[in-house]
Order: sequence, then C-alpha cells, then structure tokens
Amino acid sequence: MDEYELAIIGAGAAGCTASIYAGRSGVKAVMFDEGIGGGMTSTAPKIENYPGFDSISGLELSQKFVEHAKKYVDFHRGEKVEDIKKNGDGFIIVTSEGSYNVKAVILCTGATYRKLGVEGEKEFMGKGVSYCATCDGFFFKDKRVAVVGGGNTALLDAIYLKQIGCKEVYLIHRRDVLRGEEVLQKEAKEKGISFVLNSVVKSINGKDTVESLTIKNMLTDKEEEMKVEGVFVAVGEEPQNWVAKRIGVKLDDHGYVIVDKWQRTNVDGVYAAGDITGGVRQIVTACAEGAVAALSSTEVLGKKYPY
Repeated sequence: MDEYELAIIGAGAAGCTASIYAGRSGVKAVMFDEGIGGGMTSTAPKIENYPGFDSISGLELSQKFVEHAKKYVDFHRGEKVEDIKKNGDGFIIVTSEGSYNVKAVILCTGATYRKLGVEGEKEFMGKGVSYCATCDGFFFKDKRVAVVGGGNTALLDAIYLKQIGCKEVYLIHRRDVLRGEEVLQKEAKEKGISFVLNSVVKSINGKDTVESLTIKNMLTDKEEEMKVEGVFVAVGEEPQNWVAKRIGVKLDDHGYVIVDKWQRTNVDGVYAAGDITGGVRQIVTACAEGAVAALSSTEVLGKKYPY
C-alpha cells in the first residue's frame, strides 16, 4: 500500500492550489482526479475575472493549474476514488488503481450544474448557454438574455445581468410563483426584468450561437419563440459529496460541506475547499480556500505553518 501524508481529491482550482501549497510546505502529497483535471474551470469558454489574465480560456487556465500542481505533488490522472475509511489516526483511500494510506485529506470534489436536458443545451454550451452569470454575464452586455429558474440564484443572476447592461432580461419559471425571496422579486420587477411564468424551455435554437428559445406555456400548451442571444441556466447545483458522506463529514441543508475559517470539517484530519463548500463558487475563491486548506492540514502532519 502506497503511503502519503496528504491526499487531495479533485484537481480543479481548489485541488491544484492545495497541491502547490502543500508541496511547498514540505508535505508529501498525492492528488486524484477521475478525469484529466481542471474541474469546472476547464468548461468556461472565456475567463476575464481571474487576476493576471485579461482574457484566457477556461481550458488553458485549468491546464496551467494542473501543470503547476504537478511540480509539487504526485498527480494521479484518470484515477477514481472509490472508497475512503478511517484507519487509526489516518485514512485508507481506495481508488480504481490501488489503495493508499494517508494522514490527512482535502476534499476538492466540487459541484456540477444541473442541466435543463433540452435540445440545443449541450450544443450551445459556451456559445450562448451558460451556468454562471458572474463568470459570463459581461459578454452579453447590450444583448437580450434569459435566465431559467425560480429561486434566489435565478433572481440574483437576473438582477446582476440587468445591472451590468444586458438589453433585456427574461426570467423563465415553470410555476406561477417564484421560490425566491420576496425582496429579490421586488427588486427584479423594479429593474424591469420580465417574468415569464408557467413556462418551460423546450429547445435552444441557433446556427453558430444561440438565437432564440422555444418556450411552452404549461397552462395552454402553446409554444412560442423568444429571441435571445444568451440563456443562463440557474436550476441549482449538485455538490459532489459522496466521499464526504462516506467518512461522516457534516453537510448543510443543500449538501455542501460545512467548514470553519481554516477549511476544517467536523472530522479530524479532513479539510474541504472549493465549490464543495458552497458560497460564491468562483475560481479565485476556490484557489484561496485550497491554499488555506493545505496550510491548515499541516497541523496534523507535524509541519506547523507560521500563521
């Protein structure tokens, strides 16, 4: 059985940053990712809010993260974590390739966006379809956009898109009332956001980029075309928390890992960083949390960091 001081599960922004900080602190660490690494950063068509880069593709930035991290830890690409269990003061991690004995774990397993599952959604991802208004909204200034969803996230996205200068903002929800807070609904109305209720998106249409949506009214079954150049899907995220559950890590009501300011969980030796902890879920905050988690983990590894 291979032995490491620290295992980092997930090679997105948080995991790669944790790897860099762990390695530079003298920690023998391994980073696992069932894919090629990069996390959700790699899916962004363009990033313009990460310091140091005026504009860079998500794929390019994520590759830079991974290549940097590989200088400091063993990166096990394409190796899926299948089980984790306590072993004395440490943990045994079982993967698709073998077993590992570690003293501490940082969970960087992230979250995935829920999809609409309609025609055109996959084809136009990055070409008008987005799951992050904060990330991509600026590209749609002076354009018509739609937000799909009825909760606080959808309302906040719609308000944000309106305030950054989108020409028209439509909020599409399948029910007759929104689930979001009344104060947000009031603000959205005051900003001139159009509510399209009792309606669902049937398809996303266009040639090279999004040009329109086909909308179906749930009460009349009538379908009509809505001219938009962007659609922001805000129907929730699914935190990838099964590893956390496996070792008894506490989750909040939405399934995100609960951490303190040092990224500690309720389980000694287990830390978490990035989208798995909820919050604003941005690349830069994931990196920050990864750094904190790595430095905090030294407390159980006998390599005290002077903070």
